[in-house]
Amino acid sequence: MIAFDQFNKTFESRLRLQIMSVLVANPHYDFNALKELLNVSDGNLAAHIKALEKEEYILVNKTFVGRKPNTQYFASPKGREAFKKHLEILENLILQQKQ
Repeated sequence: MIAFDQFNKTFESRLRLQIMSVLVANPHYDFNALKELLNVSDGNLAAHIKALEKEEYILVNKTFVGRKPNTQYFASPKGREAFKKHLEILENLILQQKQ
């Protein structure tokens, strides 16, 4: 039986789960592309990215393209492992429900 306290609280937010899904599936993603893909506001995306950064689940690289700032995000090894574990717990819960 899976205890619900095994789930990673950081991924309880739908948007954080989506951000990590994108970053685990891609080498990197920039802020504007994430914002468009996920259809969220700047502030909403920034708040959830900050929460993932605080947990050290994502890495940030800030550069300039011409005169414009460009911020790229990467899933950290710690973030990849935490996300993988969270998905495994979800999968196990689903499999238990089928039995």
